Amino acid sequence: MERFFKLQQYGTTVTKEFSAGFISYISVVYIIIVNATILAGAGIPLEAGIIATILTSFFGCLIVGLWSNTPLLIIPAMGLNAMFTYTIVQSGGFTWQEALAMVIVSGWIFVVIAFTPMAKVISTSIPNSLKQAITIGIGILLILIGFENAGIITSSEHTLLAIGNLSNPTAITTFIGLVITLILFTKNVPGNLLLSIIITSMLTIWLGDATFEGASLSLPSFHEYLGVFGQLSWSQAGNIIFWLTSISFAMVIVFENIGLIHGHTQMLNRPESNKKSLQATSVSVLSSGVFGTSPTVASVETAAGITAGGRTGLTSIVTGFLFLFSILFIPVIKMIPASAVSPILILIGMLMLQNIVHISMDDLTESFPALLIIVLIPLTYSIADGMAIGFILYPLIKLLMGKGKEVHPALYMIAILFMSNFVIHYVF
Repeated sequence: MERFFKLQQYGTTVTKEFSAGFISYISVVYIIIVNATILAGAGIPLEAGIIATILTSFFGCLIVGLWSNTPLLIIPAMGLNAMFTYTIVQSGGFTWQEALAMVIVSGWIFVVIAFTPMAKVISTSIPNSLKQAITIGIGILLILIGFENAGIITSSEHTLLAIGNLSNPTAITTFIGLVITLILFTKNVPGNLLLSIIITSMLTIWLGDATFEGASLSLPSFHEYLGVFGQLSWSQAGNIIFWLTSISFAMVIVFENIGLIHGHTQMLNRPESNKKSLQATSVSVLSSGVFGTSPTVASVETAAGITAGGRTGLTSIVTGFLFLFSILFIPVIKMIPASAVSPILILIGMLMLQNIVHISMDDLTESFPALLIIVLIPLTYSIADGMAIGFILYPLIKLLMGKGKEVHPALYMIAILFMSNFVIHYVF
């Protein structure tokens, strides 16, 4: 173990790595129910979504730990799961089986990029303002979804959106749960998000809006999950929209992972691990479509494990096996009410908004396309469409202002792809 993970070289021990792995798991285990709940909106059965999330997280943590020897947490991404369900399935009209096929296509694109010099080209071609805008726009969308799932915001015939019935028990417990979540998170209580889900769930039961009656510790039935595992549909492979949407999906996946992995390896002071970490994550994304879930990322919660002393892949492997152990708790997990999940979505969305400080407002050629992405992602309920408009306008505005040389040639190609998507989708 010492020889493989180089524990002494990185100044850690087996005890420290196991401890960091456990803390990492506690900080990120909320994803099991949150991701499955979002996937259920696409038509994937809740229990099957839970199993898919667990297996994908186990495989992702295992491969990144063994291949890159870094303590990254690889789990289905918040934001990408929203794009899967709300953009591709609900707005795009694709089935969840076809969306899983898009995950596979996106995964292959990511693998090609990660294992070639293309990763560096793409990373340098996309301006920081657009990268940050995507994160912020997704954050606002998650906040909207959280309030919508709780019934706090509803659709309106006259104003598009309106306040829902705030006397509804789900709305009340969501507000209380949000306060609890903010307090626990602000005070940096270990396992704050998991603790928030537990407390809010208990409160919901006390108010009579949910029950855990019948929950037990047992192995789940995999019969339902077999109807999701490997159930890809290529029926739309002849449709150009299928491929353009897959490319858009892949771009979001690549941008998000490049940014996250860069931040984590910098935190570890191991920039040389960047390449292998990106490669492991790309393989994990590819596996997501087979397991039956939306794509994975190197989660922001990786910072919790690093802060706890995790320095090698052993931390990730411990976390992965703890995810696998979670299969025993599925009967309990699937009973977690919406009022316990919504505060987590809202908090994560709020945290993503902090990236707006990294967008320079002094130069309108930089800020205007970025602000459009931020506004249009939640307003159109489409990450791909909101992102596309910003990526098209950025080089166009630069050209019109005589700053065309500031735009990387690769970004012009990306803009043309997005424009082609709009032309084919809305003109033909």
